Amino acid sequence: MIKHGAAVFENVRRYRTIASLYRQTAAFRPLQRSSLLAQAEEWEQRAVNELDAHFQLENRPFDEYCRLTNYANEQLRAAA
Repeated sequence: MIKHGAAVFENVRRYRTIASLYRQTAAFRPLQRSSLLAQAEEWEQRAVNELDAHFQLENRPFDEYCRLTNYANEQLRAAA
């Protein structure tokens, strides 16, 4: 299933937000730190996999890749 670019980037934003929450929680829960950081890494990997699958399936030209990368970076900055 090929998703529209905006949906992919929304998923990536959500996955990275969840990973960030796990990292923040790990800072305040030292006994659970290792498992929380492992879960954060899993969510980051989901974000990477989502982007990777999107660009491999779409096989977009380099200019389109740059445009979408800039869009993703703007969305991540806005979410921070």
